[in-house]
Amino acid sequence: MLERLKARIRYYANLHEHMDTADAALRIKNAIWFRGPNVYILAFSIIIASVGLNVNSTAVIIGAMLISPLMGPIIGVGMALGTNDTALLRDSLRNLLVMVGISLVVSTLFFLLSPLSLLNPTELEARTSPTIYDVLIAFFGGLAGIFENSRKERGTVLSGVAIATALMPPLCTAGYGLAHWNAHYFVGAMYLFLINCVFIILATYFMVKYLRFKTVAGIDEKTARTRRNIITAVMVVMIIPSLYTAFTLVVDNNFERKVEAFIGENRIVGSSYIYDYDIVKEKGKRSVELYVAGEAPNEAQMNALLASAAEHGIKPRTIRMKSHAIGLSHEYLENMLEAVYENTGAELEANQERLRALESRLDSLESLLFLPDTTDILSPAL
Repeated sequence: MLERLKARIRYYANLHEHMDTADAALRIKNAIWFRGPNVYILAFSIIIASVGLNVNSTAVIIGAMLISPLMGPIIGVGMALGTNDTALLRDSLRNLLVMVGISLVVSTLFFLLSPLSLLNPTELEARTSPTIYDVLIAFFGGLAGIFENSRKERGTVLSGVAIATALMPPLCTAGYGLAHWNAHYFVGAMYLFLINCVFIILATYFMVKYLRFKTVAGIDEKTARTRRNIITAVMVVMIIPSLYTAFTLVVDNNFERKVEAFIGENRIVGSSYIYDYDIVKEKGKRSVELYVAGEAPNEAQMNALLASAAEHGIKPRTIRMKSHAIGLSHEYLENMLEAVYENTGAELEANQERLRALESRLDSLESLLFLPDTTDILSPAL
């Protein structure tokens, strides 16, 4: 039974009979070159991605990622490391650097000339704080990419890899940072781009070794050990900041959920109403600003509010209240509510009048057409 299970697992998990590494190596080598059509395709994808980022259009950004030829040299670097091909490594790195340079120059010029400046550029901001999740996306995207390049029957996996790993948008975001002298955008976006490059390269390197691509030259044990040490060091350098960013993201998300639950249970505080709030983060510390309308809460009400915050895991000292329209009396609020009720009642009466008029017109039409009375049937639908 155990042997049958092992045989079944080998049947489904076997890779080598579905792979053509010789053909894959040839196609990867051909894809690294940056000349001819690839020059224009890169320029087009840069402009498209920059426009998408500038107008917060996810669909346009996805289109740019599908067009971009940046993936070729990156996979070329990974295969060159895995097959000890020094010439391929040199050519891949040179073409990748040229592509990166052109991308930065063109995107910088675009954002210098663009008259549009959004108050909340969410698509740009999303490329400035990479986390460990981006590392995972890049690594497993790289694995999918080398599998797709290597298998005999190729499909559309590379398109999905291009979208998932998102190489072009970070470069364009870095161009935005250069155009506006914004170090936060430039450094964060370049870090995301480097994460994508490094872990796609590593994924390609590991799978080239596993699939036994033909090596160009052998290396001694000392060189192999040095290479492994360099790869390990690069992985650590790339991963540690992303772990910190991911930790911060999780803490921020948990704090926001606690605040939402706290606000949901404490909208009304005495004669005041919490109509909005902001989560403020300064020097790594989080606080909540509550915007309150109505009469200012008294000491007992404030103590009850802070006790509720503590129950939700929010430290009382992080609560700040900003009162607006202070001094509204109970009488004023009651009058305001009464006016709302009156307006609502007037609207309901007007709607009923319109309904009666429609029923009257329907009766007239039925009598003209000599049809039986269907008011009792149609009225409920009205």
